[in-house]
Amino acid sequence: MNTLMLSSDNEDIGKAAEIIKRGGIVAIPTETVYGLAADALNGDAVRKIFKAKGRPMDNPLIVHISDISQIYSLVREFPRKAEILAEKFWPGPLTIILPKSDIIPDEVSAGLDTVAIRFPSHKTAQKLITLSSPLAAPSANLSGSPSPTTLRHVYDDMNGRADAIIDGGDCEVGVESTVITLAQDIPALLRPGGITAEQLRSAIGEIKVANAVTQPLGDGERAASPGMKYKHYSPKAEVILLDGENDEFYGYINGIKDRNAAVLCYTEDMENIELPCIPIGKKYDYSEQAHLLFAALRKADEMGFDTVYARCPGKKGVGLAVYNRIIRAAGFNIISLKGAEKK
Repeated sequence: MNTLMLSSDNEDIGKAAEIIKRGGIVAIPTETVYGLAADALNGDAVRKIFKAKGRPMDNPLIVHISDISQIYSLVREFPRKAEILAEKFWPGPLTIILPKSDIIPDEVSAGLDTVAIRFPSHKTAQKLITLSSPLAAPSANLSGSPSPTTLRHVYDDMNGRADAIIDGGDCEVGVESTVITLAQDIPALLRPGGITAEQLRSAIGEIKVANAVTQPLGDGERAASPGMKYKHYSPKAEVILLDGENDEFYGYINGIKDRNAAVLCYTEDMENIELPCIPIGKKYDYSEQAHLLFAALRKADEMGFDTVYARCPGKKGVGLAVYNRIIRAAGFNIISLKGAEKK
């Protein structure tokens, strides 16, 4: 497949819209990460997304809209709590799961009775949706690898796999959208992102945080949201999380003899570490960490490292999103440094 490279001007967005209408797939920018988009109401087109990514068909997709009015045909009900969240956080990095209408293909919902919907704030994405249709769009990467936040990342993974790629610059947020389900008695946060649990509670009151945010899915448990699989967002290098205080972390890292290893660390850590460092931002700047995380994981592969050691991040605010992504990148491979021996 020859992949057409497009800009974000109106003429090129129009070309992308025609590709979508013909049942093609286009990599598009959003404020979170780049997405691989197809007409959400065309099951055959949506199947092409799964093929291009190598993504399992039991992993549901998110439908992207460009106007609130589009949601009414996609869901069976739009309850008051959903209205409040939409009024407060859309357009933006929040996905809401609701009971789906009959027009949503099973390919989008992975056979579930629900559909995940969001209204992105990126103007290019909005224009494309307006000119074509609601778009099903997971991240535009090979399944399981770090999500793409730059044009280079998308090109590396999707050149020859997508019909077109739209250049929208670097993504602002850097991790995928927050996902909340309202298709149950108590709303539940299924995937943390740029909209925090605290912000959701301030808007609609009680919410639960699903166990799968910080733990693997249970045996036989189905993924109700993208990003809930056991291992996800992973570079080719093995990722190992280290859970400990500064002195424990520095002592462990500086005792490692493997010279083909790198360290994902805070900016403040770098002067204390002897191995090559890939910084992900300041220790308490969770938004910066979210913005840099996936690029840092990809950089480890670009530099040819076999192993990446990483600090266990905090879980406050957007930090929970960083923690969620990195524990899945590591496949829950976490070493507690309390009494741990150096390698």
